Amino acid sequence: MLTTNTTIVKKLLTLVLIVGVLILAKAFLIPLSIGGIVAMLFLPLCNWLMRKRVPKGLAVFICLVLLVLIIATFTTVVGFKIAEILNDVALVKEKLLASFVEAQLYIFKHLGISISQQSQILQQEQPSITAIAQAVFSSVSGLFANVSLVLIYFMFLLYYKGHIRQFIVMLVGNSKQADTAELLQSITNVSQQYILGLCKMIVCLWILYGIGFSVLGVKNAIFFAILCGVLEVVPYVGNLTGSLLTLVVAAIHGASAPVLFGIAAVYGSVQLFQGWVLEPLILGAQVKINALFTIIALVVGELLWGIAGIVLAIPLTAMLKIICDHITVLQPYGFLMGETKVMPSKPKL
Repeated sequence: MLTTNTTIVKKLLTLVLIVGVLILAKAFLIPLSIGGIVAMLFLPLCNWLMRKRVPKGLAVFICLVLLVLIIATFTTVVGFKIAEILNDVALVKEKLLASFVEAQLYIFKHLGISISQQSQILQQEQPSITAIAQAVFSSVSGLFANVSLVLIYFMFLLYYKGHIRQFIVMLVGNSKQADTAELLQSITNVSQQYILGLCKMIVCLWILYGIGFSVLGVKNAIFFAILCGVLEVVPYVGNLTGSLLTLVVAAIHGASAPVLFGIAAVYGSVQLFQGWVLEPLILGAQVKINALFTIIALVVGELLWGIAGIVLAIPLTAMLKIICDHITVLQPYGFLMGETKVMPSKPKL
């Protein structure tokens, strides 16, 4: 009994230590994690270039340039679409002001609270504009710094991938080095398939949402299609948020009830198609996280790392599941996180 209690205490202390490190070192771990995931996404291209006798340094540089071009192109497209929306600021203000006045009159007629009393309440609850401006400036500055770090980590993780792999193999005993190398290769392959599959699914969602919103005549349909697709990195919450924003903006621009209903129908149809066709076809059950642990991962990610934790939660949890599925003592945890009905039969260590 004493030995069992000691083991439990050690496991709890280890868990507390891990959580503490994740919180205290988040400024270091968040850019490193993003850089590692993106590097894994570009690893097949880098290896292909090297097989074509391109020097390793040049292959890594080509991948870096391609990544920067992708980021720049995406930012430019989204920036132009945001600029188009901002051109309608006057209309948005007019619509919001009219709705605000109607709401004030409704409250006055039904609750007896005068407009002057409502204004006083709003002034008391209104956040400081200076505080908001400082928070925005701090967020933008931090974003640029983190993007730079991500690019640096991306470049060096690609360049030293073999060195890091050899280091991990050297950590185990000589008798297990071959199994460890095979395990690392298997984990890398499945992780790449998951990340590439997620990117493919996002592109498919862009197409589906783009077609649906364009047929309905939604203004800036491509922008909202891209938004809904990108937010897929946050399951359930992300694409629902994008669709709600599409509904709100369409309503502000005077969209009719059938169009608003059509937007909701497009969202529901795309979600059904994604759940029943895209995810099984592109991602597969091997790395699929069940709904319970998806929500747990999102909540824990937000508690530990904030918004970045929400974005990274699912990819990191999927990679953790892959590792658990390939290590005998951790297989029960991989089984618990996944949706398979039988225990995986691929123990390596």
